[in-house]
Amino acid sequence: MSQLNAQAALSAAEEQNREFLVFSLGDEEYAIDILKVQEIRGYENVTRIANAPDFIKGVTNLRGVIVPIVDLRIKFRLSSVEYGGQTVVIVVNVADRVVGIVVDGVSDVMTLTPEQIKPAPEFGVTLSSDYLSGLGSLDDRMLVLVDIDRLLTSEEMALVEHAAD
Repeated sequence: MSQLNAQAALSAAEEQNREFLVFSLGDEEYAIDILKVQEIRGYENVTRIANAPDFIKGVTNLRGVIVPIVDLRIKFRLSSVEYGGQTVVIVVNVADRVVGIVVDGVSDVMTLTPEQIKPAPEFGVTLSSDYLSGLGSLDDRMLVLVDIDRLLTSEEMALVEHAAD
C-alpha cells in the first residue's frame, strides 16, 4: 500500500513540473510555457504596418495565416536590437491568436519543479511585473518567467490585433 501511495505522490509531483522554452534577450535569459509555443522560425523580413507601435515589427504570412510579429527586445526596452543569424521568431498561440515574438536566440527547454519557481520581484526588472509569472532558478541560472498570455493580451497588444486585421 505504501508503495502505491509513493507512486501516486510521485506522479502528482511530476504533474506539477512545468516545461519552459528558454530564450535570450540581451544578457538575460527568459522562459515561456512550452505549451504556448507552436514553432520556432528564423527571422524573415515582415510587412510593416502604418502607425503601429515600434515594438510591432509588422505581419508575415505563415501558411495562409497573417501573423503579427512583436519584437520583445524593443518591448522590453533593450538598448541594442540587432538582427543576426541567432535571431529567431517564436510563434506562440495565445487566446486563440497566433503571434510571433522576436528574440535574440533560443537555448533549450527546461523542466522546473514548483520549488524552483519563485515569485516575481516587484522591482528591478526591465519589464512590468504584471507580465512575469516568477523567477526560475536552476543550478547557477536564473530565468525570468514571462506570462506570455498576460503580455500578449494586454491593452497595448490590442493594437496588434487591430494592425493584423
